[in-house]
Amino acid sequence: MNISTPPPLAGAATTAPGSDAELIGHALQGDQAAFEAIMRRHNRLLFRAARGVVADDAEAQDVVQETYLRAFTQLQDFQGGASLGTWLARIAINLALDVLRKRGRSVPMDGTQDLDHEPSTEHMMSFSAPPGASPEAALERGELRQLLQSAVEGLPPIYRSVFILRAVQEMSVEETAFCLQVSDAVVKTRYLRARALLRDALGARIEAHAESAFPFAGERCEQVVRYVVAELQQRQRIARR
Repeated sequence: MNISTPPPLAGAATTAPGSDAELIGHALQGDQAAFEAIMRRHNRLLFRAARGVVADDAEAQDVVQETYLRAFTQLQDFQGGASLGTWLARIAINLALDVLRKRGRSVPMDGTQDLDHEPSTEHMMSFSAPPGASPEAALERGELRQLLQSAVEGLPPIYRSVFILRAVQEMSVEETAFCLQVSDAVVKTRYLRARALLRDALGARIEAHAESAFPFAGERCEQVVRYVVAELQQRQRIARR
């Protein structure tokens, strides 16, 4: 797996207390608190990155856990500073793609088959809404997030992954291209197409609420932290408390 140094995340700091660079330094010394802080900081990003490829929350969580185990055993090779999240997201996407390949599914992320696999509006409109509810009524009852997530899930992975990274996670074109290992031009083209499909399904109000989609917090966040810490302790990467 190629896990070369990524571009820095937009707006990220490198010298503030608790920065990724400082946490990495502490983690390399076996500091459990540093490992936990890294996970809590990047859990949502990794879950969203994985969820852009696999269409199941539990599977995405498994990918997140495996991402940390894979990354933490290679942390000494990481040469970035504030771009740790982008580096981790790329690993997560590669692992999620491996999940699909094991099922015999091929997901062309390089952009060579985009035109041959252009989704139809009919496919995009097949998401589930509450029984008897129009999109307008659902919006009025505060159910936009559920409608949005269902609509995004209806996108093919090549479009879903770009939309989640760009609109939901608010990554830059450069960061998204690095994570997906495609060109900036491919990211821009897929993002425009994804937006058009979603706009047809939900209307122009969708993007104002995109940031709240695919939450990953609370007990599920802590479950990932506990699992990875236990695995690292078993592998003697960190000391037991």
